[in-house]
Amino acid sequence: MIDTGSTGFMLLATSLVMLMTPGLAFFYGGLASKRNILGIMIQSFVSLGWTTVLWVLFGYSLCFSGGEGGIIGDFQKAFLNGINSDSMYSNGKIPEFVFFAYQMMFAIITPALITGAFVNRINFKAYLIFLTFWQILVYYPFVHMIWGGGLLAQWGVIDFAGGIVVHATAGFAALASVFYVKARVDKASTPNSIPLVALGSGLLWFGWYGFNAGSEVAVDFVTSTAFINTDIAASFATVAWLIIEWSKEKKPKFIGLLTGGIAGLATITPCAGYVPVWASPIIGTTAGIVCYYAVAFKNKMKWDDALDVWGVHGIGGVLGSILVGVFASKTINSAGADGLIAGGGSALLIKQVVAVVAASIYAFIFTYLLLIIINMITPVKVDEKTEILGLDEGLHGEKAYDEGVL
Repeated sequence: MIDTGSTGFMLLATSLVMLMTPGLAFFYGGLASKRNILGIMIQSFVSLGWTTVLWVLFGYSLCFSGGEGGIIGDFQKAFLNGINSDSMYSNGKIPEFVFFAYQMMFAIITPALITGAFVNRINFKAYLIFLTFWQILVYYPFVHMIWGGGLLAQWGVIDFAGGIVVHATAGFAALASVFYVKARVDKASTPNSIPLVALGSGLLWFGWYGFNAGSEVAVDFVTSTAFINTDIAASFATVAWLIIEWSKEKKPKFIGLLTGGIAGLATITPCAGYVPVWASPIIGTTAGIVCYYAVAFKNKMKWDDALDVWGVHGIGGVLGSILVGVFASKTINSAGADGLIAGGGSALLIKQVVAVVAASIYAFIFTYLLLIIINMITPVKVDEKTEILGLDEGLHGEKAYDEGVL
């Protein structure tokens, strides 16, 4: 029998996670130069359509059917085979269609996160190929291994809402992309609209409640804990980033404040439903500090990760996944495990470190090799003329603003 409360909540959570992809488009669109707003936004919006197609055809099946204890699932549920209006998710509370849709929203936004790293340098055709095969060969296997009863789940690795599955893989794929396409011609390009960045940041924060709290796939104590942990960690990270940057730059920076919030959200994601509320301020503060210095290190190394995907999502995902091994407690979530502080020893911490490092290395290497292969089919990077003109006009024949009325 359907639990109407849990089902209603999961429909809301699914809608919130869907909203994160347009939010990401606004966030990245505001950070991009005026000539590349549409070029970066379309890369997020196209995932709404194409990823859904892949998810229906075979993506959901490869993630959540068969392959127990393995690396990838099977095609048992391809084309939604065997799923109908009477099918229930394994917890017996919500229809499987709702779980299908909820997880689809994660699949949509994860590859879109990567796009901020190579803004105004990638051909759209190459991106579509990348979007397809990166999901199939990076995202789907890690979803299955951790959330689909696969290898890492059997080993004891836990990831509440995507520190490993989403942020670490996307962040290190972003870094590989930067190394492959190299620096922009005009690295001094400035954000075209900070208010647009703020709008996107607000939508991401709002949607993240569904991203984290919804990952319990029910309405219970864990759901409420994940919800409040999400907000507290993000808030402490926001303040930590603001204070550090203010002390160094002598002025409070709005973009820095917004970026700190995203860093806190990414870092609390794997922890949200496993750690006590008292841990979330520590996790958030640590996120603000570590991610700020990761971005500073990236700048020092002159890696042209244009929108700091690696420093915020990659390092945030790694940090949060490791901190699960420190703060997780079975008194908060009996389906989790006890970390160091809860008396579980170092076993969980070691497993988390090994899993997130392996995922990051795999995502980095595979992404780099994938870009090499794609470049044999179609140029990955736009030519210098198109880059200088801007992707909006050069690739899409459109402009974000009618400059004649500005």
